[in-house]
Amino acid sequence: MLLHLLKIDLKKLTSYRTFWVVCGLYFITIGFSTASGMEFLKWLASLIEGFGQKINIDRIPLYHFPDVWLNLVWWSGFFKVLLGIMTVISITNEYTYRTLRQNVIDGLSRWEFLLTKILTNFLLSVLSVVLIFFIALITGFIYTPEINWSYVFTDLEFYPAYLLEVFSYLSYALMLGILVQRSGLTIILLLLSHLLEFIVKTNIDDYMPWIIPFFPMESISALIKMPLYRYAFQEIQDYVDPLSVAVAFAWMVAFNYFSYLKLKRSDL
Repeated sequence: MLLHLLKIDLKKLTSYRTFWVVCGLYFITIGFSTASGMEFLKWLASLIEGFGQKINIDRIPLYHFPDVWLNLVWWSGFFKVLLGIMTVISITNEYTYRTLRQNVIDGLSRWEFLLTKILTNFLLSVLSVVLIFFIALITGFIYTPEINWSYVFTDLEFYPAYLLEVFSYLSYALMLGILVQRSGLTIILLLLSHLLEFIVKTNIDDYMPWIIPFFPMESISALIKMPLYRYAFQEIQDYVDPLSVAVAFAWMVAFNYFSYLKLKRSDL
């Protein structure tokens, strides 16, 4: 049943040229930006050496096991907005071309229609995690000077957290698309979400700082904290916080539930 629903949405998506362009751009960008990072650092070091300074890049274990797992999954989180845009285009096209209405006429319930989108979001999230896992694995073997198998598969708990991060974000994009139903405006709102939330957080930080971790974008971003501070000898959160997982999961459920409520009550 679930596979049948997934095939319904994929059949529509794969007929859109935009789907291939955006998804191709996402996976190419992820692959290139993560795998070529060390070469960029080497180029930067050679540039600095031209000014009489010498930097030993090999002493900065960005791509060494086990650091590579957290470093790459954190960096990849910046590009999930591309998948979010694809989700917005997917759902708003359903309204523009009346395919949502046609699917319901052909026998899909509104919940089943929404489930096709949720399953597609989950599939894209899984593919993203799998891609980053293999990139991290390969680059780790290439750049780690001495392989210690006890460290190779350490810190993998960040990958289920990243799956939740991407899937929650795509669920948010799906909800926005269903609520607004206009691709341009929805994409603008999606891109401005972090900024708008930041403005709100700044204004309440002195009064109710305890509520900030429960904000949707904040909780999703808090799943994987920036790890680069450790190379400046600062402490980092090198674990997945259960509270962040619980809050992000709750928001993910809420986003999909609000999407269902809107679909259930709307006039198609």
